[in-house]
Amino acid sequence: MSTDPLSSIFAALADPTRRAILARLTSGEVSVGELSQPFQMSQPAVSKHLKVLERAGLIAKSREAQWRLCRLEAAPLREVATWMEPYRRFWDESFSRLDDHLLRMKEEKEKPR
Repeated sequence: MSTDPLSSIFAALADPTRRAILARLTSGEVSVGELSQPFQMSQPAVSKHLKVLERAGLIAKSREAQWRLCRLEAAPLREVATWMEPYRRFWDESFSRLDDHLLRMKEEKEKPR
């Protein structure tokens, strides 16, 4: 079953372990062993998370001697940001209108009677 790329990205980002892995990779390339250290799970479980991230295009793996290295691929995150932009603008405008409304309420309350 094929899934659109955005759905794969959101599915990969839905898990806190995978988000933590991505956060760790923002500092640079890391071995699979190093990535698995902070998690209370087996190496095969971490590998399953890495496969999900790789299928979503969020990480790339390479091999250097006996090490399997992972690196962040940020381009798919740009797709998410592009998709979310109209919603960000909506919320910014909504909060701006709320700020204006609250300011008017405050001014009305402070007016001498």
